[in-house]
Amino acid sequence: MAGRGKKRQFPTAYKIKAIKRVERGEGVLPVARELGISRKSLHDWVKAWKAYGPDGLNRKPGPKPGPRKLKQLATYDDKRSALVRANARIAELERLVGRQQMDLDFFRNALRALERPAAQGKPASASSKSSKP
Repeated sequence: MAGRGKKRQFPTAYKIKAIKRVERGEGVLPVARELGISRKSLHDWVKAWKAYGPDGLNRKPGPKPGPRKLKQLATYDDKRSALVRANARIAELERLVGRQQMDLDFFRNALRALERPAAQGKPASASSKSSKP
């Protein structure tokens, strides 16, 4: 195969012969290995052949001119991905609540620890002593 960065170009007839071999039942991987091309390239050639015929085999990569195809609205996958995003958000919020609960527990225990020595070391307060009549 050629080095990275430079794409090799093959004649249309060469691509058609490779596609016909695959259509006759030969495996994509053995044909690709024998021809010295990537399996993905051969799959792309077959896909372009089925979609556009011989003209599809020499198309330039990238966006094509003409009207764009609109995406379908709210398919099952869209709903599923929305559910996945919602579940991820719920998990994130649950982690946040857990962290906040840990903070509350820490500060509550720290406050109790600070109050205990103060109560043990001081004499009883005036309110706890009996008042003189």
